[in-house]
Amino acid sequence: MAIGDPLRDFSLLFPTLLSGIGTLSDKIKILKLNNKLKTNTLSDIFSDKEQSTLSYLKQLGFSSEIIGDFFSPFFSGIFLENKLETSSRMFEFVYKMFGEGYAALPKSGIEEIPKQLANNLKNTTFKFNRKVTSVKDAEITLEGNTKLESHYTIVATDASSLISNLKNQSTEWKSCDTLYFETENRVIKKPLIGLVPEPGTLINNIFYHTSLETNIIPNKELLSVTVVENQGLKVEDLIERVKRELKEYCGIDSCRFINQYSIPMALPRLDNLQYDMLPSETRLTTNIFLAGDTQLNGSLNAAMISGERAALSVVEIVSNTISSNR
Repeated sequence: MAIGDPLRDFSLLFPTLLSGIGTLSDKIKILKLNNKLKTNTLSDIFSDKEQSTLSYLKQLGFSSEIIGDFFSPFFSGIFLENKLETSSRMFEFVYKMFGEGYAALPKSGIEEIPKQLANNLKNTTFKFNRKVTSVKDAEITLEGNTKLESHYTIVATDASSLISNLKNQSTEWKSCDTLYFETENRVIKKPLIGLVPEPGTLINNIFYHTSLETNIIPNKELLSVTVVENQGLKVEDLIERVKRELKEYCGIDSCRFINQYSIPMALPRLDNLQYDMLPSETRLTTNIFLAGDTQLNGSLNAAMISGERAALSVVEIVSNTISSNR
């Protein structure tokens, strides 16, 4: 069955209302939640009391049926954990963003975002595939003991293994597996996410990345499958289980496996989530600054904001230094 926001797609109104997912009371509560989050600012959301998403949904009075059939599988795919332990701040933020904007990917993939940034940098040298072993004020050490002089360093990754005074402060991470298949046709005709809410299944969601007009693979469809909890299976067993579940729960019995990606550091596990920060808050030492979603909340949005704040902090320090030397 297809459900969705009828304000975005009116054809989903009656399927959503008549679906067996949730009670009429649940659907009224969803409307109330939509209205509440439309008026709440991001500052309101990230200053509100923090609790687990599961306790938040129960507090709002949602039934166990709609939590199990919709909220749990849908947000497990976003939070990459299936117990809805993620902060209610993150739930409200994501829910509000889905209500106000559109979920989308660049046509050529998510890598187009850093490529766009890189293309606008005219005096920058990139050193790819060079592992950093430590970062100190004014010095970056690469694998092989090559040392780079640095006036200011912004670390946009987990810095605990790189900076001596952050030892034993490492971030815990959520993982997932993504598998890609080639299929003959689509079982979902619209650009919708397919959820598998059955308890104990490997598959959390499926999505066709090819558009109805232009396929990446001529006359074929590119299907991605997200597995939040791989149950410790070997890759070969994981692939075969996923194929069986695609046939049993999704009606996809003809697919060719393309590739599987394990992503061990997909999202950080964080408490006391924040939306924004002052540029000065990114400064760790005299010359070292921290950026990345670990500074705020687990999202691309947070990674960009923290990166901008770190850059602004460096710009401010450099500007002040120049002014004082005049």
